[in-house]
This record gives sequence, structure tokens and C-alpha cells, in this order.
Amino acid sequence: MKANRVMVLLSSLTAFLMPKPTLGLLEVYQMSLFSSLSNPIPPQSDDPIIANLPKELANFVPPKYSVLAAVAGDLNQDKRIDYLLVLKQDGEDTLSINNESPTRRPLLIILANENRGYQLARRNDNVVYCYECGGVMGDPFTGIVIKDGFFSIEHYGGSAWRWTRIVTFKFSKKENDWFLHQDGSESFHVSEPNRIETRIKTIKDFGRIQFDDYNIYSED
Repeated sequence: MKANRVMVLLSSLTAFLMPKPTLGLLEVYQMSLFSSLSNPIPPQSDDPIIANLPKELANFVPPKYSVLAAVAGDLNQDKRIDYLLVLKQDGEDTLSINNESPTRRPLLIILANENRGYQLARRNDNVVYCYECGGVMGDPFTGIVIKDGFFSIEHYGGSAWRWTRIVTFKFSKKENDWFLHQDGSESFHVSEPNRIETRIKTIKDFGRIQFDDYNIYSED
């Protein structure tokens, strides 16, 4: 039941937040958790997944961190395969006591260059929710998706009130940077699972926000 509800909420939000045409329900969920657009990367929740990535990417993982999730795709529309890495601090399940002082999970934008190498383009420690931020549902992070110069970070959590949140960024060729495109959430009470409340915020609501400046922990 939980898995079905997660799939429904994430699918409906993805339809809003990602450019058309969007992927189907099962494809979106599987891509965000288990694959990339170009190069499948098997999920490993307990062991580091760096062994499944190009070896050069290990250089971008700081000491005492490991890769929580990775996805490959063209992030800056130059027809090269880039990577998003979500990092976690070793032992984060014991370090994250509450979401008032969360243990951060850096998100790295790593671009392929013309020399067949990679470079760190951006890092933001405040775009992926912490291990304890999902409430009684546990770790809220469910995956990342790349499509056509957009990328999204997906979460699901709550207790009696369940919620999803998908934050989407869009690449600007003119400014050679990524900007917040949409911030969407859906929620429902377990007693009334079919009464879903949807909230979609766009640039008209939050203005122009660069990826570097976005903070998911900030209050509205």
C-alpha cells in the first residue's frame, strides 16, 4: 500500500514538474530509484556505489562520505554524460538526531568535459532532506531524475499526514547555470488517502533562485 501511494504521488507531481512528454508512472519511479537516463547504476543502500561509477568520480567524494545515490544524464545540454551525486556522511543514521540540526547530504553536479574528464560544477548541501527528516516513515529521500536539462530531487515522508516533495531545477544556457524551476508537494491523511492536497510553486512565487542558493530547510 505504501509503495503504491508513493508511486501515485511521485508520478502525479512529476507530471507537473518535469517537461513534457514525461515518463510513465512505473518508469519514473524506477528511474529515480534504480537507473539513469543513459547508464544504469545499480542501487546499493548499505555499501558505497562508487565502484559502479567512472573511477574519476571518486575524487569528488570527501573523506568520511560515501555515495547515497547517483544518476547520469546530460545536465547542461552539451550532449555529454554528466552525473549527479548525492553524498551521505558515514554513520549519518546515528549523527542525525533531529531535523533542527540535520546532518547534511551534499548534492554534486559533476560535468563531463571535452577531455573526457569530469569537473565539479556545483555543490549544495541544502537540497536533499536529512536522514531523520521523514518523520516516522524514516529516510525521506527516494531518488533523483534527469531529463532534458532539468533535474528533480524526490522525497516522501510523514506519519498520519503523508507527503511528497519534488524540487526541480532547470539549466539556463544563457547564464550557464541551474535555477529553481518548480517546487511541488502533495499530502494526504492516512484516514482519507484519496483526498490529496497539491501545492506547486513556480518562479512567480519564489523569484529567481540559483541552485547554489536554494535551501530546502528554509521556511516559506
